[in-house]
Amino acid sequence: ITLISSVLIVNLIYMFDNLAGSPYKDLNINVYKNIILICTQCFIMIILLPIPIYGIRGLEIDMKIYVDFDDCLCETARHFSGFVKELFDKNVPYEDIKYFDLQRSFSLEKDQYEYMMIEVHKPEILLSYEETPGASETINSLIDEGHEVSIITGRPASAYEASRTWLDRHDLDRVRLYCLNKYGRDSFIKNSNFSLELEDYYKMHFDYAIEDSPKAFKFFDHLPELRVMVFDRPWNHDSELPGGNYHRCNDWKTIRALIKNA
Repeated sequence: ITLISSVLIVNLIYMFDNLAGSPYKDLNINVYKNIILICTQCFIMIILLPIPIYGIRGLEIDMKIYVDFDDCLCETARHFSGFVKELFDKNVPYEDIKYFDLQRSFSLEKDQYEYMMIEVHKPEILLSYEETPGASETINSLIDEGHEVSIITGRPASAYEASRTWLDRHDLDRVRLYCLNKYGRDSFIKNSNFSLELEDYYKMHFDYAIEDSPKAFKFFDHLPELRVMVFDRPWNHDSELPGGNYHRCNDWKTIRALIKNA
């Protein structure tokens, strides 16, 4: 409306200029051009003025976010610590889990490790893991803003249903869940498979990733612009971060702030 009104006013001035004795007779075409330019700028300012007040929802670019499951969404390693104590009478506190290789961290024999991994992937055990504080709140806020969140877990597909149920119970029913063979763990569960093949994963694009495992960093090499939030855990303390796009985060509050301020 403002633009149309401005054009009409300028046209009227131009018409008056052609009348004998018009007070606008000495105006030239450059003046008209300047008037139109000023009116156009005012129109743009009127349109953009509400943005700082009401936000830029609708103008922002939706982001795709990768989130690991274990020890990003839930406290898996803390549970493992108690489970190893119960099964093998080995006392390894969470703070002393120094390696992502759990067999090494817990000093287990091969058969002990395989037995433990089978047990911890049973549905009732998977459903018992406690949520990492702030995980569901932060993820839901990202989804509410229009971003797409995908959970990319190294769990086998046999754990999919329990994992999906855990997500739903923790108000994360809107996220997508994929089981990707990140670590070759299919050996301890016979005939296991994964819902996402590596070749299909490498076709996916992400803007952000939240991951705790240094062994998973290689899965980000095909995305040079990806910003990786490394969830701080005892087993990644000594790991050198691959580049400036990797940021160590102590909690979900820090992750949210880094994404918001990027």
